[in-house]
Amino acid sequence: MAPQTTKQWVVEGRNGFDSLKLNQQAELPKLGDHDILVKFHAVSLNYRNLIIPKGQYPFPAKEYVVPCSDGAGTVEATGARVTRFKIGDKVVTLLTQGHLAGSLTPADISTGLGGALDGTLRQHGVFDESGLVAMPSNLDWQEASTLSCAALTAWSALYKFDSQSLRPGQTVLTQGTGGVSLFVLQFAKAAGATVISTTSSKEKEELLKKHGADHVLNYKSDPNWGESAKKLTPEGAGVDHIVEVGGPTTMKQSLKAIKIDGVINIIGFLGGAKSEDQPSFLECLTNICTVKGGFAGSRQEFEAMNRAIEAKNIKPVVDKVFGFEEAKEAYQYTWDQKHFGKLTIKIE
Repeated sequence: MAPQTTKQWVVEGRNGFDSLKLNQQAELPKLGDHDILVKFHAVSLNYRNLIIPKGQYPFPAKEYVVPCSDGAGTVEATGARVTRFKIGDKVVTLLTQGHLAGSLTPADISTGLGGALDGTLRQHGVFDESGLVAMPSNLDWQEASTLSCAALTAWSALYKFDSQSLRPGQTVLTQGTGGVSLFVLQFAKAAGATVISTTSSKEKEELLKKHGADHVLNYKSDPNWGESAKKLTPEGAGVDHIVEVGGPTTMKQSLKAIKIDGVINIIGFLGGAKSEDQPSFLECLTNICTVKGGFAGSRQEFEAMNRAIEAKNIKPVVDKVFGFEEAKEAYQYTWDQKHFGKLTIKIE
């Protein structure tokens, strides 16, 4: 018999991680015809999860929301007209529940899990069948729980538009060692690209090389890493794809590294939302490149990504696993940027 209640975390207020509250007996809604009850086994954290309780998230986020968008679990019950899945299937959540294919719309943005809609940091959750995808067969629960946001954002950055998609032999630049950057590294190497990565740590430099980075630049000892990256490319022409996670604080160097007609995908602002050294829009013209904002992709892209993950046996990098009751500690660990790759929360 399906449970009537579940344990779940909620965000009450915008007072930092103290806003996270554990509800021991939250009521579960009744299943609609196309609904699925998911028993979660693992959840992963992303930067967006950290800034919602801090009141810094630029997209819709409701009060008392169940946080997190990424979760992997088992189908425990289905509505009368569900056709996509059956009881016992292993599934992963789609971050933007309404974004099934094509370009993102304003309406889609209002369907983000863990922001506008209740997310995954709970033992059970009810979702429309259209907002779930089959879990890759080569991954375990912790690995699969990392895909919805970081992996799909990385995939979308590299493959969103056919005319600008990553090609074998091209050069990709990644920044740091967070989840998106590690997925970009893995996807790019699987596609036959050369990868240049940046970090500030000697220890992480070795880890990046272990996971396939062809070149690693230390942005602390080499503040002009953009120029250095360009010199590493064939004929010094520049980098084809840059996945920009630092924001205003790193954009100047990204513009120095980019190739003519190259693409800079801005998907975050880990270095802060403002910088005195922030480049102007004119520099996009003078460098003759495309600069665009990025977001997690559609369900169609998710399914394509999962096929690649299975075909190439790509394994997400899970650095540390926390218990369900340790959610606040997991948030703080991620905020302190102690992780390499992804951090997950085990749900039992």
